[in-house]
Amino acid sequence: MQPPQTIAIDPSVRELFPPEVLAERLEDVPVSFETLPEDAAPGEYDALVTFEYRENLLAADPDWVHCVLAGVDTFPLGDLEARSVALTNSTGIHGDAVGETVLGYMLQFARRLHDHRDAEATREWEYPDWNVPFTLRGETVCVVGLGTLGRGVATRADAIGMDVVGVRRTPVPVEHVDELYAPDALDAAVSDARFVVLTVPLTERTRGLVGADELSAMSEDAYLVNVARGRVVDQDALVEELRAGGLAGAALDVTDPEPLPDDSPLWEMDEVVVTPHAAAATRDYVDRVAAIVRENCRRLEADEALANRVV
Repeated sequence: MQPPQTIAIDPSVRELFPPEVLAERLEDVPVSFETLPEDAAPGEYDALVTFEYRENLLAADPDWVHCVLAGVDTFPLGDLEARSVALTNSTGIHGDAVGETVLGYMLQFARRLHDHRDAEATREWEYPDWNVPFTLRGETVCVVGLGTLGRGVATRADAIGMDVVGVRRTPVPVEHVDELYAPDALDAAVSDARFVVLTVPLTERTRGLVGADELSAMSEDAYLVNVARGRVVDQDALVEELRAGGLAGAALDVTDPEPLPDDSPLWEMDEVVVTPHAAAATRDYVDRVAAIVRENCRRLEADEALANRVV
């Protein structure tokens, strides 16, 4: 692959940061960066940085597409490969932000912070029931998926004194994880956990990974935390389990579909926290994406393999 001369920045990246800011961060790279206008017709460029897959933007026949997200499940990988279009992603940059967000979810439920926040609207001053709040130290968290996101969760959970178990396909030990389970032992892994945190990518293997059986295997005082993808969970089964009191609650940064429809019963559940796919949000996001793009421009110039290449 030849080093790019022109790289287009799709306006869809505005979901995370202004496209012009990314262009500014890359001023030191000897490549021409073009910020595309909204609904732009295909122009002439060698590479594309985008938030989402849009067929018309590939009409320029770029050699390389970089997705500013870690997940690329919306991209037609087979088509890109057939067209010899290299696809890279932004995996590896979200561990700290997502790890802290998950820690926040767990602290919120344990310390009942959402109750106190909700009580502000009616100016209620009410001490919680004596047997409801708890501390995280000594509680068990099961992290399903131990890539960058899962390790970010495990590190922070271990630091606060939680017992950490993990689920991954390979039995290689992971720092800050006390016990590992194989995916076919998921029911056993979640059975004793106060928190079950999903951090897996969406693949054919993980689609519907957590359904009615897995949810019923969790204890009634457990919380499900999903920072993976909405379709990793059978959402209807989750609603039913919550309605039946089979779970204490859930924190959902991802849903199926997104945005979560107005009529979803999840909005009305006091022990469900819904956030707008923002677990990875940080003001440093643009700098981290710029670092990957910069490094891959260097690699192409040096005829080296692309970092974070998916296809």
